[in-house]
Amino acid sequence: MEGVRNIIFDLGGVLINLARVRCLEAFERLGVTDIRHRVTGDSRHKDLFGKFELGLVSPEEFREEIRHLSGLPLTDGQIDAAWIAMLGDLPSYRLDLLLRLRENYRLFLLSNTNEIHWRWIADHGFAYAGHHVSDFFEKVYLSYELHMQKPDAEIFEHVMRDADIYPEESFLIDDARANCRMAGMMGIRTYAPLPREDWSGIFGEEE
Repeated sequence: MEGVRNIIFDLGGVLINLARVRCLEAFERLGVTDIRHRVTGDSRHKDLFGKFELGLVSPEEFREEIRHLSGLPLTDGQIDAAWIAMLGDLPSYRLDLLLRLRENYRLFLLSNTNEIHWRWIADHGFAYAGHHVSDFFEKVYLSYELHMQKPDAEIFEHVMRDADIYPEESFLIDDARANCRMAGMMGIRTYAPLPREDWSGIFGEEE
């Protein structure tokens, strides 16, 4: 961490654990029996999810398209609950670590995510011991708000400019190796943790 002044965190798979199979199972319980095929093989769904993550589709439009593609009269609440089911826990030891790191570093969040997921995470995941998202990060950068996403260089360039930070003084923790490769090409130091890895040890004495 020598020379590092800024730490950029990914969200899913780094801070919050993910359980995508739970999302598929939740939709199947609602009667969307071919959800596994649709998610992995139906280009219309892939396009929908991608647009939702880029903020090109609103939550209302997302829900309506899910109803159309499934052919079922699902309520907004049912769709949201099934969609949110992929979000696992955000361990308290990670949140405690973020609070400690903020004493010595500028912390940022950079995530490819959608509005439904983010609202739930902000209201539940980061509502820890009376805290708010702003207690953990100086600023949050979300794909659906920026209409940009990792691993495209433009989103990393935007963060550098907006936060007024330098790549050589920045460190990215992201579980997607493609994101780390792009950041590395720009001079940002990176670490890609394995699924469910306790990566807090990389901060040594700050752990």
